[in-house]
Amino acid sequence: MSAGPALSTPAAAFRAARPVLAARGLSLDYVTAAGRLRAVEDVSFTVAAGERLVLLGPSGCGKSTILKALAGFLPAAAGTVEVRGAPVTGPGPDRIVVFQEFDQLLPWKSVRDNVAFPLRVARRLSLREARERAEAALVKVGLARALDAYPHTLSGGMKQRAAIARALAAEPDVLLMDEPFAALDALTRATLQEDLLALAEEQRFTLVFVTHAIDEAVLVGTRLHLLAAHPGRTLATFETAGFGLADRGTPAFEQIVRDVHALLFAGGGRHV
Repeated sequence: MSAGPALSTPAAAFRAARPVLAARGLSLDYVTAAGRLRAVEDVSFTVAAGERLVLLGPSGCGKSTILKALAGFLPAAAGTVEVRGAPVTGPGPDRIVVFQEFDQLLPWKSVRDNVAFPLRVARRLSLREARERAEAALVKVGLARALDAYPHTLSGGMKQRAAIARALAAEPDVLLMDEPFAALDALTRATLQEDLLALAEEQRFTLVFVTHAIDEAVLVGTRLHLLAAHPGRTLATFETAGFGLADRGTPAFEQIVRDVHALLFAGGGRHV
């Protein structure tokens, strides 16, 4: 594996740190007309401060379902979700979600006020403080010229930047991202991946990131948690701290992509 950029942190350092987020024996059900449907079965993982955990697996393996449970939107059928050792009983400002959908912004508010609004409500900041923090976050994601724009005037990529800015401005313990770049064109997606890694280098936030794209998972994550389908259960984990944008296409990067692909789709490969 290549050395990667400065944002890489040895896996042992993450393992030694007290987890910010933990899923312990987590099982999740959905209630359907036919009864209860088990979506996730006995999944466990921890996420340390500054770590970027990627949940990766085929469609229907429960990736987004797990994220809903981490956010507090879905109760556990068994097991627990904990933030800094305290059980999660519902949504809270310590966990902020960025979804795949572009329409996450209030259409009647400017970009600045969209970012400032949750700071006023959840963090109870003054209007001035909220707008100052919102502007700082929007500058960081490259939207300095769009502070007074309204959502309908933004491209899909700009809307996702605004959603990321809103999440980061809230300074959550954990940032949760549910396939945030999946609906974007390839160029915009690559640009936002680059921006996300730059923000991770600068702010060292703790991230749980859901994707079905193996190369994106290897690039974004410091660790991959692979899930098998029906119901979702742990298949393997891969340590990927050390890969950066410059490593894409290198033999080491492509080898781990092949190994993950083999485990997910062929039942073989190396367990890292």
